[in-house]
Amino acid sequence: MSRLMIEASTPLCLLQDAGRFGVRHLGVTQGGAADWCSMSWANWLLGNELDAAVVEITLGGFAVVAEEDCLLALAGADLGAQIDGQPLAPWRSFRLAKGQTLRFTQPLLGARVYLAAPGGFTAPKVLGSSATVLREELGGLDGMGLPLAKGAALGYSGEALAVREMPSALRPDFKTHAPLDLVLGAQIGQFSGQSLFDVFNRTWTIDSRADRMGIRLLGAALQYQGAPMISEGIPLGAVQVPPDGQPIVLLNDRQTIGGYPRLGALTPLALARLAQCLPGAKVRLRPVVQDVAHREHVEYLQGFKDR
Repeated sequence: MSRLMIEASTPLCLLQDAGRFGVRHLGVTQGGAADWCSMSWANWLLGNELDAAVVEITLGGFAVVAEEDCLLALAGADLGAQIDGQPLAPWRSFRLAKGQTLRFTQPLLGARVYLAAPGGFTAPKVLGSSATVLREELGGLDGMGLPLAKGAALGYSGEALAVREMPSALRPDFKTHAPLDLVLGAQIGQFSGQSLFDVFNRTWTIDSRADRMGIRLLGAALQYQGAPMISEGIPLGAVQVPPDGQPIVLLNDRQTIGGYPRLGALTPLALARLAQCLPGAKVRLRPVVQDVAHREHVEYLQGFKDR
């Protein structure tokens, strides 16, 4: 087995894969890569299964040293990656020689980058996944839900392929403020008319109160006019509106049930884009029907097979 030794890390650097499914009835949340698109492309660059375990690096502060020559891949944000001080752009596979250090400094564009290794990083599966969820103490290198720490080893055993680069036309543009598609939910008609106008016609600001559980959007206070709700299941991307009227988009490490009214849920593609937004970024919401969102999602997945 080949290994990378972790030289530096932060509590925001986690081992992730596609997440856990079929366990929400046990109160266990999904977990998994916040930007599943970038995770999938990082694995695609190496010929891995698209859901193979990767390192999710948020905001930088991570570094590894190669114990032997290896081929790795990066996809997602530009966090100022360097190999022994030389800049390395994402969206490509690259060679790291024995003894060289790969380091991530600070966000230059986007918030999260994904580091992949041939065959995926090796870790025990807990409830079918290696995804790290700190709150539930599940996943990660030892299965106990801990973040990656200095001195730990990242092992992998897959076969290295040729160096590969993702076509520029397929790379998301993190500089633009693309609208985030929202599939309308059951309580949408119980918000005031002014609130419904504001949701889709005003700009929202990403609050600093954001983590893998949820991202708060700051803007016009929304008014719910319906009856009090009984707690119900919470899907990935649900947009809840608490009493202060400021929406919260629930992400991979969300709770499994909740009682706040919901505008609906962001599509998986919109969630991946949102995961790359830093605090202070501006976003817009756009309504979409479920059939259209599903078709776009299927077409996106097909793109991995066509290349």
